[in-house]
Amino acid sequence: MAAPSGLGSPLDEVFLPEAQNASPTVAFLHELPSYQSMLRRRPSAGGPRDYHSLVRPAAGEARHLLDRAGARSPGTVPPLRECALSIAQKRQLRAVQEADVQFRSGWFQWKRTSCRSWRRLVDDTKGLSSYLELWRHDIRCIEGKFGTGIQSYFSFLRFLVILNVVIFLLVFSFITLPSALSKNGVFNASDVKVSLKSTDLISAKPPCTTYTVSGTKGLIYFYSYIIDLLSGTGFLETTSLFYGYYTVDTIYLGALEYHVPLGYLLTTLTYLSLSLLWIVKRSVEGFKQSLIRNEDQFQSYCNKIFAGWDFCITDVSAAQLKHSSLHYELKTDLEEERLKQKVADRTTREKLRIYCLRIFLNGLVLVVLSACFYSIYRATVYSQGSLSQENKTRFEDNLLVQYLPSMVITMANFLGPLIFSVLIKFEDYSPAFEIRLTLMRCVFVRLANIGVLLFSLWTQITSCTNNKCQPCGYNYRLYPCWETRVGQEMYKLLIFDFIIIFAVTVFIDFPRKLMVTYCPVKAFQWCGLQEFAIPDNVLEIVYGQTICWIGTFYCPLLPAIATIKYFVVFYIKKISLMHTCKPSTRPFRASSSNFFFLVVLLIGLVLAFIPLGLSMTRIPSSKACGPFVKFERSWGVIAHTIDRFPGALQKILNSVASEAFAVPFFMVICLVMFYCMALAGAHKRVVSQLREQLVMESRDKLFLIRKLTEAQRLS
Repeated sequence: MAAPSGLGSPLDEVFLPEAQNASPTVAFLHELPSYQSMLRRRPSAGGPRDYHSLVRPAAGEARHLLDRAGARSPGTVPPLRECALSIAQKRQLRAVQEADVQFRSGWFQWKRTSCRSWRRLVDDTKGLSSYLELWRHDIRCIEGKFGTGIQSYFSFLRFLVILNVVIFLLVFSFITLPSALSKNGVFNASDVKVSLKSTDLISAKPPCTTYTVSGTKGLIYFYSYIIDLLSGTGFLETTSLFYGYYTVDTIYLGALEYHVPLGYLLTTLTYLSLSLLWIVKRSVEGFKQSLIRNEDQFQSYCNKIFAGWDFCITDVSAAQLKHSSLHYELKTDLEEERLKQKVADRTTREKLRIYCLRIFLNGLVLVVLSACFYSIYRATVYSQGSLSQENKTRFEDNLLVQYLPSMVITMANFLGPLIFSVLIKFEDYSPAFEIRLTLMRCVFVRLANIGVLLFSLWTQITSCTNNKCQPCGYNYRLYPCWETRVGQEMYKLLIFDFIIIFAVTVFIDFPRKLMVTYCPVKAFQWCGLQEFAIPDNVLEIVYGQTICWIGTFYCPLLPAIATIKYFVVFYIKKISLMHTCKPSTRPFRASSSNFFFLVVLLIGLVLAFIPLGLSMTRIPSSKACGPFVKFERSWGVIAHTIDRFPGALQKILNSVASEAFAVPFFMVICLVMFYCMALAGAHKRVVSQLREQLVMESRDKLFLIRKLTEAQRLS
């Protein structure tokens, strides 16, 4: 909706200074509700001049069209197809432009022609590039059959595929490829050498510098390769898939030197920063909409009745489902109004009872979360302890032990939301708040499970039962290369998550579809088809993306595995949606869905920052593998690099890192933030004023129609 001041109102000519004393009609139009409302809001300002300050005066039809087009002169008019004008007005504006060109210089005419040609070239390029868009036809088919809500999920999945491809290209270009080429003798390179202090040396060869890969010597059974492929151990442990492979320190490219540890750390910070900026950029539009959106309940009803239909739907069954979804939304709104009235009529005794019940149920939620976290901790400790023992076990036992933390996390992710959905029914919340609270609890339990797993590994890595491991700073007996072990855990989580998605689709969704379709038993007919729950599927892929962000530092090729996984998951979900599922009865609009998806993804990214930051700055790096064996911690490569800079540059960087720079910088950032908040508040007030203006114009029309009807009766 455009503002009345920008569109030009029929009242413009009425309140022009030349028309104020021209006709008694002015006095009649001063009775309009909008004019009277303006006088009530600004009693200190007098006369029609105040309304004239709000409404743009027109200075001829040409000037009016230029203002409508947003141009100062005929030569600065944007493309006519982008102007909010009718066909007749666009023709008039084109005639004005052509007449203006005749009086312009040759330079101006050449520049105008060049701009038109360049704009046409850009438009043609965009049109051709749209055909190269990934899954363009598939997503449009899904949108046509199931609407924009489900289409937004698949668009979000495509965004994650592109994001992982970009991350993989960064890691492969600056970490994997240089190390692989230098190890094959393409470039001259120097390997990392351990440099411990003399007081830290236990013997001539410190035990924390020895790193042997298990399962690479002696007789190897055929099933060991399957175990290695699923768990990342054995032959995969020595490949470029994991952290321990990268033992190159410096690569010499003629006169240039490429420092691999610095490139490793900066690449990690780059892909995390790039992910943050990309997510914020995509979510800023939805954030602005949610910031200025403050519609009352009546306006919500009107939007759902008159503008709630999804015109992208072309399938009959999907259209019937959309009808039922709108009906469900209206019933939900009426139920919320009933609950609001019920809450307003509650007595003190009823309020005390419901608050005590909510406190008790939230206590049960904390108990469930604690049980999940403790189970993950115990499973991780048992799995790591069993793997450290040199005993031969059966194939299925060994695989079960290695995947025990992943299975416990999957069970917690499955049982936790089910328990939460049962408990929240007794908390007596509104339907909308019930959905949001359940989703936030599910987000917390999924992402917190990863945090508990990492905490369990951290306690195992840093625990030293004797003083022999003190020189290394970590438990080198169990974890000679602890970064690789963490990468293996992230690798197993990602692989097991893909196996679960595939198994649920093949062994649950398809048999359920067959039983509902062909089995005459009423129990199966009552059960119905599986619903395609958008929030649950989004949490599923956000969980996997969080694992990818965390594990890329320890398993550099994990983004490539995540890309392949999401590529296959797209077709799995598409086939499941088309043949075995039905859309959820609780629909999600595309605008609100995209913002919700990105907010959850941003929460996962913030969670990834925490363990990576702690591992870089707090936990000592492995002394037996990796590019950081010369440094006490991974972050030490930054200080080492700064020490090699010239003295003047060192002083500048040290001053930037000092408190004298940090405090003013923080104050400036706070001022910028307060300015943005004030600007957002001002924009919100302007939007509110424009809405009031539009309401006043509708009342003006009703007033004029009423006066016209009275005049017709008198005549």
